[in-house]
Amino acid sequence: MKRLIGVLLFIVSPIVFAHSCPVLMKDIDAKMGTAQGMSNEKMIKVKQLRADGERLHKEGKHDESMKALQEAQSLLGT
Repeated sequence: MKRLIGVLLFIVSPIVFAHSCPVLMKDIDAKMGTAQGMSNEKMIKVKQLRADGERLHKEGKHDESMKALQEAQSLLGT
C-alpha cells in the first residue's frame, strides 16, 4: 500500500506542480495592472520575468519557471 501511494505521488506531483505556473502568471498579470509607484526599470524586470516564466513553462522547465515567476511576484510586493 505504501509503495502504491509513493508511486501515485511520484506521478501526480509534477502534474500538480506544472499547473501552478499558470496560476502564478494570472496573479502577476492582475497585480501588474494595479501596481502603482513602481519604477519603469522594475516594471520592465517584472514583465521580463513573467515572459521568461511562461516560456519556461511551455518548454516543460517548471522548476525554472516557478523561480522566475516567484521573483516577479516578489518584485511586485506579493
